[in-house]
Amino acid sequence: MKSSQRSHASMGEIRDSIRTTGLRSTMPRIAVLSYLQTVTTPLSHAEIFDALEEQGFDRATIYRNLVDLTDVGLLIRTDFGDHVWRFELRRVGRDEQQTEHPHFMCSDCGEVACLPEMSVRIQPAAEVPRSVRSQQVEVQLKGLCDRCA
Repeated sequence: MKSSQRSHASMGEIRDSIRTTGLRSTMPRIAVLSYLQTVTTPLSHAEIFDALEEQGFDRATIYRNLVDLTDVGLLIRTDFGDHVWRFELRRVGRDEQQTEHPHFMCSDCGEVACLPEMSVRIQPAAEVPRSVRSQQVEVQLKGLCDRCA
């Protein structure tokens, strides 16, 4: 897992972001958000549980909180075609709008990486659905990562 270069929210900011959604600011929710801001790739429930298990949380508690935080829009949940949900913090741009970004999944080892927003460009054509023309789509690339190539 790679460490993030983005700035981390303080514990107070994390509590406030949870409360703003209408959820209670509980220790498991704070732990999940705190941990996810330290990584740069979407993680599975199992990976997040493994990282937080030492804090005394069980699998069901972590999963319930991942779902709750996704439902209120603090997390994004994605399936990369392998039937494993992966979670990541919702990225928000300067204008407070969610910023979409493409992902790359190694078809051999299964590693998932977030790609820079501008690394994939969509050239819409007249025959494609409106969501493609307006670039409101999810882009997922698959291939061999550098280690597996």
